[in-house]
Amino acid sequence: MPKRRPEAAITAVTPLYSGFLKVNRYELDIEKHDGSRYTRTWELMERGDAVAVLGYDPARDEVVLVNEIRPGALAAGEYPYLDNLVAGGVGEHEPVLEAAVRETKEETGLDLRDPVVVHPGAYVSSGGTTERVAIVFGLVDTREAGGVHGSPHESEDILTVVLPAQEFVDRVRQGELNDMKTLLAGYWFAEYRERKRSAEG
Repeated sequence: MPKRRPEAAITAVTPLYSGFLKVNRYELDIEKHDGSRYTRTWELMERGDAVAVLGYDPARDEVVLVNEIRPGALAAGEYPYLDNLVAGGVGEHEPVLEAAVRETKEETGLDLRDPVVVHPGAYVSSGGTTERVAIVFGLVDTREAGGVHGSPHESEDILTVVLPAQEFVDRVRQGELNDMKTLLAGYWFAEYRERKRSAEG
């Protein structure tokens, strides 16, 4: 017997705030799993889609992350300077791979080669925002890595972080990194690296 697919529809949208983030209130007509219906209002944050990039240097077996202040961590009472993937918004009609190359250059000064999409876009928190983040993997030359980068008009202050690949994987597996997109890419990378080593050896 096929699984029943409940349906839902948006019946009204009320803008609540528009700045760096947008917040809208949605009125929803929702069908329950038992077939009955109800209405509910729900506030959602909207900021468009984003891309996150894991740069890897296979010759030196190193990965490139960035370190910058994350206000969400500060507001949650934690140390706010976190190691994360390179990440940024995807422009309207901009291909994800082009955005990945652009963001890598902007945030690290490095050229991203042979980029591939690891995941086309996962919801950050589907109960609270429409934002999806695509994960991209590509090659970089870590001999050229270092320094502080970012967009001056966005007041970005982004430190390039180069880690031995095994240290990155260890930090992911030990829970030392607490950024979800970085963890997702890290677990994928651990499997990728193991498969690559098995194929070569």
